[in-house]
Amino acid sequence: MERDVLDRFRLGDESAVKAVYDRFAGPVFAVAVAILHDRDLAADATQITFLKAWRASSTYDPTRDFAPWIYAIARRTALDLYRKRLRTRTGSEVDIPTFPPGLEAVWEIYEVRLALDQLPDDEKLIVRLSHFDGLTHDEIASRLGIPLGTVKSRSHRAHRRLAELLRHLEEV
Repeated sequence: MERDVLDRFRLGDESAVKAVYDRFAGPVFAVAVAILHDRDLAADATQITFLKAWRASSTYDPTRDFAPWIYAIARRTALDLYRKRLRTRTGSEVDIPTFPPGLEAVWEIYEVRLALDQLPDDEKLIVRLSHFDGLTHDEIASRLGIPLGTVKSRSHRAHRRLAELLRHLEEV
């Protein structure tokens, strides 16, 4: 993809966003199908992926390869939809109707993921185990074989960094 198109994409130019969509919609759809094994859900994931990319276009570095950036968004989006679908199943495998998150929620989720990616690995691990796996500080210390105080200090630093990285969300 031409550099000038990616520069314009970063600025949110509609024609550049369309050019990026035209070039990457097929591969993004393929990523989503590979994860979801459902063409309709993959089509939804593709649309959400490009919405997220458009909303986060200012964070894209046009000096870097675009494909890994958009594919990472596609993968996360498809996984989020997959997990959501699993949560909507009951014991009898009947789907419970769900509604996709609103635009603001999708954008905020993406911003949180970007902020998490900026944490040092040791702090990111503590946040993941605490918030995504639901472990207590004691359980994290036991699982990682580190002192409880270390878990608490890393958790405190991680949350302080996240608050700073996400401060802009309060202004929206």
